[in-house]
Amino acid sequence: MQPLDSPDTPSSSAPVAGTVGRFLRGAFSSGLAVGARTAGALLLNKLLAVYGGPGGLTLLAHFQNLMALFTTLPNDGVHVGLVKYLAPLRPGSGRYRVWLGAGLVLNAGALVLGTGALLLARQQLVGVFQPSGAWVVLFAGGIVLLTANTFWVSVLLAAGRLRAYAVLTAVLSGVGVAGVAAALWLGLRVEQVLLVYLLAQGSTLAATLALCARHGLLPALRGRVSRVALRQLGRFLLMAASVLLFSKAVDFVMRDVLIRYFSLAQTGLWQAVAKLSDNYTMVFSAVMGSVYYPRLAALVGQPAALRAYVRTVLRVLAPGVALGLGGLWLLRDWLLPLLFDARFGAARELLAPQFIGDWAKFLTWTLLFLLMAQARVGRYVAVQAGSAVLYAALLAVLLPRYGLWGAPLAHALRFGILLAGCLVYFRPYWR
Repeated sequence: MQPLDSPDTPSSSAPVAGTVGRFLRGAFSSGLAVGARTAGALLLNKLLAVYGGPGGLTLLAHFQNLMALFTTLPNDGVHVGLVKYLAPLRPGSGRYRVWLGAGLVLNAGALVLGTGALLLARQQLVGVFQPSGAWVVLFAGGIVLLTANTFWVSVLLAAGRLRAYAVLTAVLSGVGVAGVAAALWLGLRVEQVLLVYLLAQGSTLAATLALCARHGLLPALRGRVSRVALRQLGRFLLMAASVLLFSKAVDFVMRDVLIRYFSLAQTGLWQAVAKLSDNYTMVFSAVMGSVYYPRLAALVGQPAALRAYVRTVLRVLAPGVALGLGGLWLLRDWLLPLLFDARFGAARELLAPQFIGDWAKFLTWTLLFLLMAQARVGRYVAVQAGSAVLYAALLAVLLPRYGLWGAPLAHALRFGILLAGCLVYFRPYWR
């Protein structure tokens, strides 16, 4: 597969003709790799559930949330901005090195901030894992390796190297699962197994650097760091902070509310539906982040081409996602016992509103990518904050009235309202 953008010319010069084919080819390449990643996630859940019991699965979810707390600012902030600013540039050029250096500096700052939080709030963050001092040090080191890996993967994405991205995604998934399987076979405690999982993923940094070097994406950095570049990328950190506060924190609080309202067994039914949603949402996010967003970033300077591209992608996604989610709904009685356990069959009643909400969510995200590509920080943060407030209000009204069914119903109404608002605001991009 050829890269989306030529390394010698700005990608914005590419014609819009063939948009559907380009998008589908890129989505297929990325989707294969992310499919492997999803399979790895499902296998990981099974391994921890079988060998660690319900407590092991709970610790896995907690550990993954913990990893997200330390990687959200780099992944959803610095790396998103880096793709935007590197996509139109020739690798190795002066401006290219400026943005690359600024990204490295901001990532280092985010890691220092995260390390400080880990030291100051060690008990609150990792106390449940009963960590030793060595465990904490290795965890911090694993986060550094994983953040560095995703940084250079974003450089590959900016250059349109989807084949390399696909290979690395598959390797990351395989190495993580293999590490967990080996650790369980050796009889390590669940807390140690999870640490192996993180370090195994971080070890793929060497392969990522090798691929970057092969494609000429490791230019020598020299000179001072650009304050302008730091300021521009810093805006994306603000957007990432809004995701951290208004998305991940809200999800955490919601889980706590459900546990208070219902029993652990009842809450587990909703958790099964949420886990299923998380798996295909991961696929969607990875495909759109690797195929759609880099193209948006490259076309920002061409409004007509940008509108045509977004319109075409929406026309492909709306029916495609609906068909996919409809197929999952038809298979619900077979899927839930397969992925989890026969006892989770009762969760079938929660799937319809969840799927409707996810359809609206995917289309909403497709439009909101425009705010990131255009670096409209204030509006993006406002949407995140408004979404969180709306969700909390819906849960407060619906949970007492509809019970557990109120949780996915609130999800569906939340993104239905957000999609309606986005369709009004982004009228020129879909009409």
